[in-house]
Amino acid sequence: MLDQGGEAAVTLRAVAHQVGVSHNTPYRHFTDRAALLAGVAEKDFAAFSVEFDEIGQSDRTAIDKVKAALRTFAYYGESHPARYRLLFGDPDIAKRGGQLEAVAMTTFASFASLVAGAQAAGYLPAVATPTMTSLIYANLHGLLDLRAGGRMRAEKGFIDVLDSAFLLLDLLRPTMDRASKCAT
Repeated sequence: MLDQGGEAAVTLRAVAHQVGVSHNTPYRHFTDRAALLAGVAEKDFAAFSVEFDEIGQSDRTAIDKVKAALRTFAYYGESHPARYRLLFGDPDIAKRGGQLEAVAMTTFASFASLVAGAQAAGYLPAVATPTMTSLIYANLHGLLDLRAGGRMRAEKGFIDVLDSAFLLLDLLRPTMDRASKCAT
């Protein structure tokens, strides 16, 4: 329902109707609509963590693991724009706290472990991993927001969400490594 009609389409009554139960049944599981939406967000954040952990276990290079995680975010934002806005753009969800915050922080930590691996391999600068992770995270989410709002245009210098995010990774690569790569 969220994917097809946006957040406004999701009410406890509509959910009950969709799954064929009485209109009071959802209240046995969720105190209100906000709790239902938080449950959706928790589920999706948990899925990101699983995906990032699987990426971390793959045989990709450290920087390719970060790129794979960024592709996961970009695909999700493109395929599920309303859920993407729920997770990364809804201030009520952001300040909810509790289990939702714990799951969201686990997702951030899973992504941060990929960033830490790229830092250890010399692909990204050796600054505080949470800071580097936040920079990459904010860049991608900003690019996705620009695209969703129709503000990503070539005449402004934008290329593509992932190409732009990957360019940032290249620009962040420690200078010594770039210089030695150019010499070869």
